[in-house]
Amino acid sequence: MIRVCVVDDQTIVRHGIRGLLELSPEVTVVGEAADGDEALAVIERTPIDVLLLDLRMPGRDGIATLTELRARGSALPTLVLTTFDDDELVLRALRAGAHGYLLKDVTLEQLIGAIRTLADGGTLIQPALTERLLRATAILPAQDDIDDLPPPQPLTPRELDILRLLAGGYANREIAAALHLAEGTVKNHVSSLLMKLGVRDRTRAVLRALQHGLLTGRNPV
Repeated sequence: MIRVCVVDDQTIVRHGIRGLLELSPEVTVVGEAADGDEALAVIERTPIDVLLLDLRMPGRDGIATLTELRARGSALPTLVLTTFDDDELVLRALRAGAHGYLLKDVTLEQLIGAIRTLADGGTLIQPALTERLLRATAILPAQDDIDDLPPPQPLTPRELDILRLLAGGYANREIAAALHLAEGTVKNHVSSLLMKLGVRDRTRAVLRALQHGLLTGRNPV
């Protein structure tokens, strides 16, 4: 049974998500919170496998909650549920450590599948969200557009593992601990990833991976 906490400032949304999740025999909702402070309190006292997190909330919002979790050394798998009205906010959430994104109009089957993916240690970004993010983002200067790069070279299974953790915002030390590798080995893999993807930094690597479906299972290299 996957233990989930639902964080959203709208009571009707929280209750609606909870009601849907309770239809699944795979998931149990062990906590609810209306903002980040409540969420952090729930996390401290309740074992949780996956956190469902809204981004726009009064008080401590989703980004601040992710930032605090990282400061505490937590690697709690966090799935952002968003209406996608702010592309830059989604990018900030990625950098802050979110493990997945879904639009709030997803089906129950898609939501359960995403929760299962994160509980198993994976990363999931909804294709529609990915495509809009890639169209809208202004993070890359025009002369360094990832759209103009040649196709990436094939990645090894280990490199894909590390790429997914990079997308979750993990540092080399955290990736090494998660995969039981030496930190120097992780650094070597990251260097190889950047070379194969044809980029010079982690942010571009994640965007390039999104572009080619390496984090969503679409069109794998």
